Formats: sequence, structure tokens, C-alpha cells
Amino acid sequence: MSDKKPSAPAFDPEQMKAMHKMFMGNHPGFLEYQFEVVDILEGKASMRLPYNEKFVGDKVTGSIHGGIITLLMDTAGGLCSMASIGKMTALATLDLRMDYLRPTTRGLSILAEMECYHLTSSAAFVRGMAYEEGEENVAVAHMAATFMLNTKGPDLMSKPRFSDVNGGK
Repeated sequence: MSDKKPSAPAFDPEQMKAMHKMFMGNHPGFLEYQFEVVDILEGKASMRLPYNEKFVGDKVTGSIHGGIITLLMDTAGGLCSMASIGKMTALATLDLRMDYLRPTTRGLSILAEMECYHLTSSAAFVRGMAYEEGEENVAVAHMAATFMLNTKGPDLMSKPRFSDVNGGK
């Protein structure tokens, strides 16, 4: 693995938001979760998960299931990786470490903020935290992850094949 930074085109956050919105609009999984891109900066990204009762893991407290928080942070980490190289690309999560610090509160949206702290020609190293909206100083979870860049995968600018599946109807 080289420590040489990949050459990237000029960073255009509006283009990144538009491309990511188009990708997520064609992906049934992300449509279901209703992830929202909050911000994209060079080497940084943040996403929101609006509160939804169907993602509750503890019916008594209304706390969101940890798997949904992991998916949010992994997705935001991938977007952050793409923001670091300045383009949409297929990538793969090589390593992901989650630390859950506390349960969430019923009714509050969750935000994930990620930063790419090291970039090579083949990998992005990302870290970040999730917190409830309005509670930026009280983390719900921390994440550290490594993403392989430019992997073989779907063309992120076109409609994925599985989007055409009609559920067997």
C-alpha cells in the first residue's frame, strides 16, 4: 500500500451532494432508511437518520438499534472517503470498529460526522462519531474504519440492477 495521495479533481461539494442523492435515490436499502446527506466538505461528511419507530431496538426506551447506527456511520464513512478523493466510486469497508457509548433517546434524529484522517492511493482511513440532534457534545457512538478505494463494483452513477426487482410480483 502506497502512502502517495491519489490525484483528485477539484473538490465540488454540490456535485458530490447531487451524485450521492442520485445514488441513494436508486438504492432500495437507503430509501428505506431515509438517510439524509447533511454536509460534504473535502475529507469530511455528515449524514442524518431521522427518528423512526421501526428502527427501535428497545421498545421500552425507544432507543434505536445499534445495527442501524452502524449502517449510518458506515455509509457516512464511505461518503467521507469519496469526498476525500473528490469523486463517486465503488469502495469496500475493510475494517470497521464501533464503540457504543449510550442508548439513544426516543424521538431524536441521529447525526453521524466523519473525517478522513489519512488517505493513500488505495485506502481511506476514517473516524467519526454519532450523536443525537441538538446533543453534539454527547456522543452515542464512535467509529474507526478503513475503506478500500476504487474497487470493482457497480457504476454508482447508474441505476443498480436489483432496483428493478419487483418483489416477485
